Amino acid sequence: MKKRSGFEIAGAVVESGTRKTIEIPVSMLSDHTPVTLSAHVIHGRSDGPTVFVSAGIHGDEVIGVEIVRRLLRSNLKSLQGTLIVVPIVNTFGFLNHSRYLPDRRDLNRCFPGSPNGSLGSRLAHIFLHEIVGRCSLGIDLHSAAINRMNLPQVRVSANNRETLRLAKVFGAPVILTSALRDGSLRQEAKKIGVDVLLYEAGEGMRFDEMSVRAGVAGILRILKEIKMLPKAGIAKPKADSLLCSDSNWLRAPAGGLLRMFKAEGDVVGEGDIVAAISDPFGEGEVEVKTRYAGIIVGRAVMPIAHEGDALFHIAAVKSGDDAEAAVDDLATQLEEAPLFDEDEII
Repeated sequence: MKKRSGFEIAGAVVESGTRKTIEIPVSMLSDHTPVTLSAHVIHGRSDGPTVFVSAGIHGDEVIGVEIVRRLLRSNLKSLQGTLIVVPIVNTFGFLNHSRYLPDRRDLNRCFPGSPNGSLGSRLAHIFLHEIVGRCSLGIDLHSAAINRMNLPQVRVSANNRETLRLAKVFGAPVILTSALRDGSLRQEAKKIGVDVLLYEAGEGMRFDEMSVRAGVAGILRILKEIKMLPKAGIAKPKADSLLCSDSNWLRAPAGGLLRMFKAEGDVVGEGDIVAAISDPFGEGEVEVKTRYAGIIVGRAVMPIAHEGDALFHIAAVKSGDDAEAAVDDLATQLEEAPLFDEDEII
């Protein structure tokens, strides 16, 4: 049997049946410390797709880094094709516990980038050409911003049947269809023929065990579905994901101390009281009511609100009973998976 050719990236070669971390030069800090884009490449012995998994495009979204860590600790010896894993894309933001780059740019609005542009533009260019452009599929990991919490969800384009199919395989509680945004990784990857699934879960600068488990399980299901991993040991989701095509934020009608009565994953009806906002003197209180039925896919976590603050992200669903059952079934499945506790997935 002919040996598979090595995988070349950034001047390095990863031989078939091996794995290696490659440091791709990005820039130099002001104190002359070099900054690199670290990519871990697993190059299987057999031919197959080339897929990337990335996290930390926003530096405060650390939950994706933990998902990647557990993914790399799982048994990937039988992997076919090539898997490129980038735990931290935005090293600058990660070191500073910041969503943004040092110049306050959002890296996910800098694509496709330029080799001669701003710091964000240069990093976007390197990531797009050195990593994304080599692949046929990507999974990009995100969380809510600081002081917000997201229910595990996969976001895809409404008119892309293949990513919608793979999102269902992933098995997160919710699939949200969302338009491509200018300057985003998802938009620019699509232009060069690379489909990207965007996984959103948890809170900025925090770990959430259920969100991590859902992310690891979903990635492994995708790798199994595209025949990069064997089927053994990777369970299918116990319930279908909820497909939501419309969502809106419920905002604070007044400022004050916020008490929430509902959390992410809860199903609400039109006119339900989901929170109350009181003034610090205890002289007045305003109820926060929903305008329509749906499932809470994101929420604020700070107990303080200004008038107009986004409090609950609610996605419309066809049946509240079905939504509640699906979320419960998927949560129970993750809780009952003891192998996750030791990072031994397959």
